[in-house]
Amino acid sequence: MLRSLTIPSRQNASVFLCCLFGAIFATAGICSAQVPGRVPRVLILYPYDERIPATNIVGESTRVRLLEATAGKIELFSEFLDLSRFPETPHVDRMARYLAEKYIDRRPDLVIALGKESTSFIVANRNAIAPNAKIVFGGFGSATANELHLPDDVVGALTEFEIRKTAEMAIGLQPNARQLVVIAGSAEFDKAWIDSAQEDLTGLPPNIQTTYLTGLSIDEFVERATALPPDTIIIVLTVLRDRTGRNFVPVNSLERIASAASAPVYGPYSTYLGHGIVGGNAATFESTGAAVASLAIDALAGRAITDVTVPQSYIADARQLQRWRLSEADLPLGTVVSFRERSLWEEYWKEIVAISVFVAAQSLVIVWLVFERRRRTAAELQARRRLLEVIHLNQSATAGALSASIAHELNQPLGAIRINAETAAIMLESKQPDLKLIQQILADIRDDDQRAGDIIDRMRGLLKKRSEVDWQEFDLNDVVRSVIHILHPEALRRNVVVSSVSSTQGLPVRADRVHVQQVILNLATNAMDAMLNASAAERNLVIQTAVTETNEKVEVSISDTGSGIPTDKLSSIFDAFYTTKPAGTGLGLSIARVIIEIYGGKIWADNRPEGGAVFRFVLPLAQYG
Repeated sequence: MLRSLTIPSRQNASVFLCCLFGAIFATAGICSAQVPGRVPRVLILYPYDERIPATNIVGESTRVRLLEATAGKIELFSEFLDLSRFPETPHVDRMARYLAEKYIDRRPDLVIALGKESTSFIVANRNAIAPNAKIVFGGFGSATANELHLPDDVVGALTEFEIRKTAEMAIGLQPNARQLVVIAGSAEFDKAWIDSAQEDLTGLPPNIQTTYLTGLSIDEFVERATALPPDTIIIVLTVLRDRTGRNFVPVNSLERIASAASAPVYGPYSTYLGHGIVGGNAATFESTGAAVASLAIDALAGRAITDVTVPQSYIADARQLQRWRLSEADLPLGTVVSFRERSLWEEYWKEIVAISVFVAAQSLVIVWLVFERRRRTAAELQARRRLLEVIHLNQSATAGALSASIAHELNQPLGAIRINAETAAIMLESKQPDLKLIQQILADIRDDDQRAGDIIDRMRGLLKKRSEVDWQEFDLNDVVRSVIHILHPEALRRNVVVSSVSSTQGLPVRADRVHVQQVILNLATNAMDAMLNASAAERNLVIQTAVTETNEKVEVSISDTGSGIPTDKLSSIFDAFYTTKPAGTGLGLSIARVIIEIYGGKIWADNRPEGGAVFRFVLPLAQYG
């Protein structure tokens, strides 16, 4: 609060407060206000020291208003009289002599006195410090002004104060309260506040017991506030000094009391808001400063001025209302509620509208994209089905090409089964059959049956038609071995030596096992076709697996000793319908490329320096794919 304020007589309690509407005193001619012939000089007198927030707020508000109104064409001086710590007459006299000497060459044209003490000081020493200056005051009420017997040309912004209004506000919020406790310190200003409050609070409802706490230390104030029952109303006036002689800025002493209080706390100053009070009846210090500045501007412009009254209003802290579970509906009409959490719409309605429009537009785009995605998904499914059908046709063609060899291979175990069965039957007709030999014959029959079953399973795998890709993780070395088994009879028929060089470590990949097997079969059968014109002794087919240098992929190579691939055809052999075979469809290598690319790989072909061709493809290892 503003310590320069003085509590007026008991007939009319008033204190330095601030409130609204200071700007209403400005007129169109204010901006040009000045003393003819030179820039006007204004001296602002603060009653105490610079640590008091309220005086700083009022003074700063006054300075800003004066600078704005005069476009900066004004000289502003500030003096802090420090009359709280040095109230003795010798200090006052020394201060008067000092200021008179200081401003002897720059006499102020106008003096702004904040508070009763500053006003009394400048009125008493006007001739020595500013003999021809006009005086504008602020920070106290009409009763105090009457007590000071101010000259007619000393005009100010009056702040009338009624602590009763704060008490009535508290009673409205706490209708069940039974006790009102008023707290003030031990300074002369604090004591004057208590006297004024006692005068103003007479005639409260009979169910309210009023107690005045003064003359205690700050720790004792905190202790007493902590022990009060919850149905108590606490009004903290000012604690400028406690019983031990410790000096305080009132807002700081209020914070200590309010933070520990067991009941709601109220106060008469707007600077208390946000430091623990529920609310009160007060005027803002900014408005008081603006009102004082408006009077000063009119006075400098030579216009007639008279006393004005700074309006007050009820103020409240929404956080404290919530803390004490008090209803905003019980506040006096017109109460200004601060620190209220605004609704999301109130806080960000522009952003919400903009985002809503954006989201609506985005939603339309998303709907369209979803529709397109469904169309695309349907097309992809259709293409995948067509691809699987083509792969199945290629598998069937491969099976057909190998059918003669497979049938020949199948005849061997079937023939062996028949011979062994006939032999066992003959032996059983003898008088003393060799049971151990018969057991060996039966074991051979089981082995041949398993061999025939494996051949049939391989054929079934080639001929099986599926509608979806069967993703699985498998070792590529196992697939190579299965391919060699399938190719074995055909290789024997063509006098081709098939060998493999496998990696010693496992080569796990994630794909459709049958599809990868189909790629290797296609490449291997193409390699055997390419060696038809080679001599029987030079027909070698080598299938090799290895991990790439980056250890992230596996490479499979199928090399032959055929005639190789024309250099100008290396880039086109994987194109659809490209073939060098008279009866070929040109789809085998194209399908192989599609399969490998589906599983994240790459396929290509080269000619070997020693003759023949080599086909290579890579697939990502399972842990990297």
